[in-house]
Amino acid sequence: MMAALVVAAQSFDAVKVAIDAARAALGVPAATYALASVGLNVQFGYTGLLNFGHVAFLLVGAYGTAVSVSEWGLPLWLGVLVGVALAVVLALLVGLPTLRLRADYLAIVTIAIAEILRYAVRSRTLQPWTGGTQGLQGWAGDFYSVNPIPSGRYGIGRLTFDSRQLWVMTVGWGLVALTSLVVWAAMRSPWGRVLRAIREDEDVARSLGKNVVSYKMQSLVLGGVIGALAGMVLSIDSQFVDPTYFVAAVTFYAYAIVILGGRGHVAAPVIGSVVFWFLFQLIDTGLREAIGAGWISPALVAPSDVGAVQNAVVGIGLMAVMVLVPQGIVGTRSELLLDER
Repeated sequence: MMAALVVAAQSFDAVKVAIDAARAALGVPAATYALASVGLNVQFGYTGLLNFGHVAFLLVGAYGTAVSVSEWGLPLWLGVLVGVALAVVLALLVGLPTLRLRADYLAIVTIAIAEILRYAVRSRTLQPWTGGTQGLQGWAGDFYSVNPIPSGRYGIGRLTFDSRQLWVMTVGWGLVALTSLVVWAAMRSPWGRVLRAIREDEDVARSLGKNVVSYKMQSLVLGGVIGALAGMVLSIDSQFVDPTYFVAAVTFYAYAIVILGGRGHVAAPVIGSVVFWFLFQLIDTGLREAIGAGWISPALVAPSDVGAVQNAVVGIGLMAVMVLVPQGIVGTRSELLLDER
């Protein structure tokens, strides 16, 4: 019995579990979701907008760039501008008819719009431009052609990244830092104080002569543009864009990150994303290693069920955070005064 336990312990690679978790927490997934969450934090954390279709902004950013480069032959930098412009247009189209609605109706409308867009880009009608269900690939060569990092692997021990990954990480985390700085400055300006006032009680803000709908629209546009940048980083990393990338779960992961970090705090998306992806990957690799080592019977949890168990554990953990630490890791209780009428 003791010999069997020793063999099982040897086959469970705890270092691999930790390395994979650290790689996800520092790598492109964390940078992408941190960037998406910066945009969502502007809308939800600071303004109180329940935008459950935030993934739609990632979609138009990614597809706007990919279609511009691969189908229209535009340079990548111009494709990025097209993606940003589409995010602004989407924010206006979503905001004009919905920002006068109550928070719960706004949530329903935005998640519906995100699903409509996802089905639209995979439709036969748009297939000549979007690639339909096959997506578009191999269009981000210009980005990698200017990679200043020499070829090789960089890191410490088994925690390494190749030059290609490191280049995407550098740009991704650089955008996170830049957008976080912009949000930090904006929220300390009179404009940002109006957004906070709208979040806490929009009737009071309206009574002081503020155009509440206009400020909500500006928040939606700013957060949407930042979300579009996240979609670009996500698609450039894989040189591929596909409708399956932009499911509703992306939005809810972003919400989990904002809530975990502490909504309404500029550092929340960064800290929340790092912690979220470390734990998310830790659960995934840990379960697979435990199944491989025989610690968990495949009859109880099969390898194909790991993803479902992973999401269930994340959901339970998020509920625990909301009960035990509702303000998040770096947030404050004063930021929880959200007006949801």
